[in-house]
Amino acid sequence: MGLVYANITLTNVKDQVRFEENLIKKDQIRQITATMLVDSGAYMMAINETVKTQLGLSVTRKQIAQLANGSLLELGIVGPIEVMFENRRTICEAMVLPGDVEMLLGAIPMEAMDVLIHPTQNKLVVNPLHPNIAQLSLK
Repeated sequence: MGLVYANITLTNVKDQVRFEENLIKKDQIRQITATMLVDSGAYMMAINETVKTQLGLSVTRKQIAQLANGSLLELGIVGPIEVMFENRRTICEAMVLPGDVEMLLGAIPMEAMDVLIHPTQNKLVVNPLHPNIAQLSLK
């Protein structure tokens, strides 16, 4: 299986709340759609510094992450971010990678949206067993 990419829409949740409270207009909600590497081996979602700035997100804390090459790096955590793929959405935090590097959609948001990597089509898909609404396990 090769690398899998998907178009993911990211929205600043705090902007959505401000809109609901009539503090900003709908067109002021910061949102982007970006192509992300779908990585079920990664725990969290990882965005880059450029997207963090575009969405107006603030670092809430720091955490150590182990990169694919084995090195450790202290990264900022931002959120909340609404993550959308097709008819699925969830809210999560993201680690911020330096610069304009490739972003990752990790296992936590994938599980929350009930999406999976289709092995023969080599793409991200809504779980075909639950096409209309996400199903989560509480076990």
